[in-house]
Formats: sequence, structure tokens, C-alpha cells
Amino acid sequence: MSSTLKSTTVPLGEDASEDGLAAFLADPHAPAVALSWIRRGSGLLGFGEVARFEVAGPERFMLAEQWWRSLSLTAQVDDVLGLPGTGPTAFGSFAFSKTSSYASRLVVPELVIGQRNGLRWATLSTFDEAAPSEDDVRDAVRRMLPRPLSTHDDGAQRLALDAAVRPGTLGEVEWMAAVQEGVQRIRSGAVEKIVLARDVAVDLPSEVVPEHVLARLARQYRECWTYRVDGFVGATPEMLIQVVGRTAQARVLAGTLDRRDAVERTADEDETAYAERVLAGSAKQRHEHQIAIDSLVTALEPFSEATDAHEEPFILELPNVWHLASDVKAELLDAEGHIPSSLALVNALHPTAAVCGTPTQPAGAIIRELEHLDRGPYAGPVGWLDAAGNGEWGIGLRGGLLEGATARLFAGCGVVEGSVPESELAETWAKFRPMLEALGVRV
Repeated sequence: MSSTLKSTTVPLGEDASEDGLAAFLADPHAPAVALSWIRRGSGLLGFGEVARFEVAGPERFMLAEQWWRSLSLTAQVDDVLGLPGTGPTAFGSFAFSKTSSYASRLVVPELVIGQRNGLRWATLSTFDEAAPSEDDVRDAVRRMLPRPLSTHDDGAQRLALDAAVRPGTLGEVEWMAAVQEGVQRIRSGAVEKIVLARDVAVDLPSEVVPEHVLARLARQYRECWTYRVDGFVGATPEMLIQVVGRTAQARVLAGTLDRRDAVERTADEDETAYAERVLAGSAKQRHEHQIAIDSLVTALEPFSEATDAHEEPFILELPNVWHLASDVKAELLDAEGHIPSSLALVNALHPTAAVCGTPTQPAGAIIRELEHLDRGPYAGPVGWLDAAGNGEWGIGLRGGLLEGATARLFAGCGVVEGSVPESELAETWAKFRPMLEALGVRV
């Protein structure tokens, strides 16, 4: 067995289907999809594992990048495509907090199936003495993905009638009291904003099939990034950072409206106009959103030649909620041929005001005091990076940890001076809904 990683990438042709890679998630004959990153049918799926790095603590991002750089710089790579996500690729999930007991991780799959702009490819990686041949790659694809199916065959209509949803670390009354205390801290001038999360546990009548959950999320939430890294599964609408060459982009969300709660909609108002009036017209929502934008732009500035953010946020429409959203784009600095990698930017950006608060350090301290919760990977970075430093890292939202017949789900809300605990509680239930529905739990 060699100590050098060897990776071979081959093109698999064009795919014009609407489902794209999501079609493979429901294939009962394929091996488990341990790693996933899909949006609108494009992205990456990972099968098997050839290398793993786990770490905890405040230096988790730096140590993970050092490990990945050491592994990828010595790798023998045959990559005729040279696209973001081809060649050696690692999937990652990182704890939200430096104090978390959750092991942050990078995982290198044996086989990656990727798709971008309709072009599909496969990368096979090994530590064997001989590098994979093109035939080896194609044989692995045939062996591991024998029969792609439609995502409509994933049993999405089956309800887990015996499922029980029970309180997590804090019950509803206790959590609303924490929100009220957070408002008091803000009024005292200690912080400008905090983000408070809570969890619930879902007990199901049988063991969860993660691929079924992924398939349902990928179909229902096509505008989100459907992710899986080991037991952490979800569909996040928020991109922390995407890096392709020297271009970095992010999608910031702050401001939420439950689509079931449209009681104030007038007869001549369509849904979009209603969401714009309630979200964009709310001083509270605009204030919370601007805090998140300013936090991101400030963190990006040391790495960028220029940064561009939308002057006006737009309404992001999802099946469960509307969000106030903004896209931010930056041209990264090139310092004597060195461009910061996606994981280096993750280290600089996390945690953002959208998932922690502002100022960051006092907000984080208040969160730990009031939540009584180890968030684990929730609201932490999740995504992938390649050997060139390209990558996509979302914020681990709208997800949960799956283990056997139990799922632990997380949701949170931005708390500012005008926050009302009952409204924030209702918002968490709207954010739990994607995972509850994907688990077959009636909501």
C-alpha cells in the first residue's frame, strides 16, 4: 500500500435530465451515498472512503487545511477536465463552536460522481501502488451505480405515523425565556444581535434511510444545497463561500417569513409582493439582514481586491419559507501566485452574524450561556474542496444528525431588540419543516 494518493478523473458524457445526480439517491441497488452536495441536480456524490481527518478545537479549520494540502500536493493526479470538483476532492463538516465535542472532519471518497452544466464525470482515488486506469474508473461507476432511478420512487408519500417529536435540550417555554433574556441583553447594549438555536428529537418506527431523506430534500428544495457528511444531512439555502479560481461568492440570508402565515396578504397581492412587503418593508428584518451583510463584507475585505453586494436584498422563495437574501461577490487577492483557498476563507468568515450575532465574541458567549446546547455541526460549515483550493461551503442549516431510528434536528432565529419570543418559536418550527417532511413526519 502506497502513502501517496492517486486519483483519475474521466468524463462520463452529457446529462440533460432534470433530476441529474439526484436520481441516484433513490437507487436501492447502489451503495450508501455517504457524501452529498447537490443543487438543481448538479454537484457531487461520494461513495466509499480512502482517507479521513478528524479534529476539534479552535484550530480545526487550519489543521484540516494543512492535512488536505499535504495530501493533495503529493497526490498523483490524472485529470483531463480540470474543472472545480474534478481530481482529488474532500467533503467536510465542521463544528459550529470551538468548544464542541463534535469531531470536525474531511473525508476523501473512493469514488466521486460529479456534474456541472450538464457534464458528468467520475473520479476514482486510491492508495494502491498503481494509479486507477480509465477502465478502472468506468468499472467502478458500473459497479457502484448500476441503475439510476427517478427520485419519484423514493417513498416520499409514506408517512411515519408512529413518529414522536420530543423536546431537545430546552423545551418551548424554556427556549422562549432564553429569547426574552437575549432581547434584554441586546437592550442593555451588550450586543446588537444574537442567534439562538434549539433542537428536537424525532423517534421513528424504523431505521432512517439517509438516501431517501436526501432524495426528498433534493426534489423539494432544488434551490438549496442538499448535503450529507456521515450522519449530518440537510438542505441549506445559505452559501457561506464558493470559490472558483479567484472569484468568491456568498449568499446571505437574514429575515424569514413562514409561507403558511400569510394572513395579512391582501386580495390583489401575489405571494412575492406579499413577501416583499412584509420582509423588505420591515425595519426589524432589514436591520437584521444588514448586520449579516456587513459582517460578511468586513471579513472578506482582507482577502479581496474588490467586493460587490446587492444594494437591495431579494426575496428567496422556498417551499416552507421566504427569506430576505443578498448575494456577495469578491475578486480574491493574488499574492505572488498564492490565492486563498475556500477553506482558508471559511476560517476567516465563520461564524457569521447570520448564525452567531454581532459583535461575534460576546454574541458567542451569550449563545453558550442561554442555549445550553452543543450545536455540533449545526450552523457550521459543510461542503467540499478540491486540490486547487476551489470549493463550496454552505452553512449547515435545515438539517439534523441521523442515527439509527432517531433524528436530532436543529433550527435557530436571529434575535434583535424587536424580537418577540412567540414569533421566534414559530419561525423555528417553519425551519424544522423540511427535515420533518423528508423524514415522513406529518407537520
